[in-house]
Amino acid sequence: MTDEASINNQHTDSPATWLGNYLPMWIGQALSLVGSALVQFALVWYVTKETGSATVLATATTAALVPNIVLGPFVGALVDRWDRKLVMIFADLAVALATAVLAVLFAFGLIQLWHIYIILFIRSMGGIFQSPARTASISLMVPKDQLTRLGGINQALDGLISIFSPALGALLLELLPIQWVLAVDFITAVIAIGLLIFFVKVPKPRTIKETELITPKTLLKDVREGFQYIFSWPGLFIIIMTASVLNLFLAPASNLLPLYVTQYFKKGAQELAWLQASMGIGAIVGGALLGFWGGFKRKIFTVMSGIIGIGIGMISLSMIPASNYFLSLFAAGLVGTTASIANGSLGPLMQSKVPSEIQGRIFTVLSSLSLGMMPVGLFLSAPIVEHFNIQTAYLISGAACLLIGLLSLMDKRVVTFDAQLPGGQLAEESLESSPLNTAD
Repeated sequence: MTDEASINNQHTDSPATWLGNYLPMWIGQALSLVGSALVQFALVWYVTKETGSATVLATATTAALVPNIVLGPFVGALVDRWDRKLVMIFADLAVALATAVLAVLFAFGLIQLWHIYIILFIRSMGGIFQSPARTASISLMVPKDQLTRLGGINQALDGLISIFSPALGALLLELLPIQWVLAVDFITAVIAIGLLIFFVKVPKPRTIKETELITPKTLLKDVREGFQYIFSWPGLFIIIMTASVLNLFLAPASNLLPLYVTQYFKKGAQELAWLQASMGIGAIVGGALLGFWGGFKRKIFTVMSGIIGIGIGMISLSMIPASNYFLSLFAAGLVGTTASIANGSLGPLMQSKVPSEIQGRIFTVLSSLSLGMMPVGLFLSAPIVEHFNIQTAYLISGAACLLIGLLSLMDKRVVTFDAQLPGGQLAEESLESSPLNTAD
């Protein structure tokens, strides 16, 4: 493949230059995320109210995950070959049209659960193209020394959306038919597409192969190269597998939150919105902290400290009495803060270490393996929830996060990842003597 020198960004370091180009894309994607969050809240609440079933929620989530799990690595290979700006435009358009169809079905009273499953599947198909194209483009548009801070800002944005969208979703569902709530996603997607078309220039990796004919043979070759790259680098492989195993345990915690509110606390949509908002506030705090601080000198320590914090927060959620809903807001805030720190550090760390021309494949492999564990976790947790209780599922999730974080800190292949060249060879031995002392 390429050495670390090839990872350098292909942009002008002048803030006015790179920020003026990147900001319209950031604004468009932020608006699109708001619309998607409204769709997510509306559909989850609809399914919860209509069925109250953990199994149905797990099935809906699985329908949204299957494309990423099965097709992710192949999509990553295509993203590495195609114009990433066009990929984002057409992916956003596909998601918008799928939501429009869903709104029409609700408007005419034709909606069935299987319709929701299919539309979630189609929206996911758009998402698996859009997300790696956007992620792989960022390292070409933003200076390398700003990636971690940008990661913190994006986590803070996710937190704002987590606060704003559930509350807005709950309000809109009280005031409007669900089809008009879904229409917001279509409008925000159109705005995002327009900003991309008229105001954003996405650089291409040096080795992009747009002109080469894409055949099943070349596609499989690209996918194989992506996996070979991961397997040849023990530290990268372990980190990807760690993220996958974490999703096995965390999927029930996030996707069964509506049942945690309705069945355990005996509350309604507004309380669910407040709990999600608390996580959002935590994400803002964690993202702002990471944006100003930049994390430990070894970003992997920042990632693992966040994972340990998530574990503590999940264990806290499992132990809160049903009579004290108010305390759950603080525990949810802790989960949001530490998740923001972990996620906001991991993405930029990967962007800075993996060459831009292969990032599409690496990030989709990471996404596919991680998301592939989610339905397993959901279906394993369903009998636990239905035969025991939700608190037990949360306790298991928290304990697993805590253990994974601590074990990772004992593995040299992981703790030296910041100092490694592709393949795992250490580039800066001096980092081993001062793992935590300074930020960027």
